[in-house]
Amino acid sequence: MEEKRMPDNLVEMLERSSSLAPQKVALYFMDREITYGGLWEMSGRFAQGLKNLGLSKKRVAIFLHNLPEFVIAYFGIIKAQSSVVPINYMFKEEETEYILKDSGAFAIITSVSCLGMIRPIKERLNYMKHIILIDGIIPNTLNFYEIIERTTKRLVFAQIDKDAVASVLYTSGTTGHPKGAQLSHYNFLSNCFACSKTIKVKNTDNIICLLPMFHSFAWTASILLALYSGASITILDSVRPFRKVIRNIIKKKVTVFVGIPSIYQILSHIHIPAIFTSRVLEMIRPLRLCISGAAALPVAVLKNFEGKFHIPLLEGYGLTETAPVVSLNPLKRQKPGSVGLPLENVKTRIVDDNGAKLAKGRIGELAVFGPNVMKGYLNNKEATQECIKDGWLYTGDMARIDEDGYIYIVDRKKDMINVRGLNVYPREVEDMLAKHPAVKEAAVVKMPDKHKGEVPRAFIILKRGSPISQKEIISFCRRHLADFKVPRRIEFVTDFPRNLTGKVLKRCLTG
Repeated sequence: MEEKRMPDNLVEMLERSSSLAPQKVALYFMDREITYGGLWEMSGRFAQGLKNLGLSKKRVAIFLHNLPEFVIAYFGIIKAQSSVVPINYMFKEEETEYILKDSGAFAIITSVSCLGMIRPIKERLNYMKHIILIDGIIPNTLNFYEIIERTTKRLVFAQIDKDAVASVLYTSGTTGHPKGAQLSHYNFLSNCFACSKTIKVKNTDNIICLLPMFHSFAWTASILLALYSGASITILDSVRPFRKVIRNIIKKKVTVFVGIPSIYQILSHIHIPAIFTSRVLEMIRPLRLCISGAAALPVAVLKNFEGKFHIPLLEGYGLTETAPVVSLNPLKRQKPGSVGLPLENVKTRIVDDNGAKLAKGRIGELAVFGPNVMKGYLNNKEATQECIKDGWLYTGDMARIDEDGYIYIVDRKKDMINVRGLNVYPREVEDMLAKHPAVKEAAVVKMPDKHKGEVPRAFIILKRGSPISQKEIISFCRRHLADFKVPRRIEFVTDFPRNLTGKVLKRCLTG
């Protein structure tokens, strides 16, 4: 089969898929179906409407849950040669205002339920011209569907340069304010091209999107990858209730599931009576592949999941600044515990504190070079120069690469614990704690110590009905870890603070 040429930009990508199968369903959402032809037409009309409003070649924000309107708006914005600024819909007023101000967005697409927060922000940012609502007609706002319906023709888009910024995606901001990663059409397309080759996505696939669309992992792995391949997308606005997720997998015949470790952990612990096992597996049979990202996938969860459902679960690695995928386990050559091999045309290396390359097997900072690396942070030249050096992106993640080229993430560089000059990687301690039969999940952070500088401190969620003491946990660790790695304090908790992708917010762990 002849390999498809990579399009020049995301608009050409959608045009190609739409022209090949205009009647094919691109988006499933509840009882709604939007074909490729419909998506192309509506996004084109919306683009022309934006141009009529003077919003061509501007930045436009999207503040929405997972909805078809998010996808339509996104492609309308880039067809108008503008850039999309997706905003986390869980953000409060101050957080939202910061991103709108930093990005200089001229308009925001949102819903009536958010108007009470967005209106005061717009009044303070006098350069903001428009609030566009997807679900209401309110004075001094515009309506999304009125813009589409009143525009009698779709925009005949001009040629868009592959290096033009398609989206400004703000990082989670674990330290200070979030930074806006400027990602080009080429960044996204190269990622789709390489991911599609690695996991063999076809136009017959149906990829589920239940992670938030504002997040880079969901947007590339669930949305752009599907549209690049001419596949269908099943959109869910929430992972709860979980029976709704299962119902959509079965009803819509989902073939590729994109999730995060916490979802796979829930699935791996679901009890299926033996007499129903074969029936359940038959009902989900179209599901051929699961992908995990956004946080570390424990090996135990991977093995339990694959053992229960007999579906390959592939772990990958990435970050917002790389659009976002850096590496992925190949379908037939995965190594549990690793985040796989670098994508095609992506180079990785391990470096020391001076930027010198380290040998295979040595632990150091992971650096990435390739067509997926962002153009830089918006309005932040200093931060850009700190993390991109000679074209290499310094990720801040500590890792090692084995003799076969597989990458193993050890921990975040900033999370590393220095015990009297000895490095302790929280991930290593967490993995050991997870092996204890009473432990459901663990998170290890640093705490100050007047004698040793820093020492590990563990927060633990126990399995139901598994009482155990702090002393027993410490004794277990002493049997399996060097003394300097053993947590000096154990805190038992019922849950962890997490972001929307399930990543534990360690900075919020106190007690």
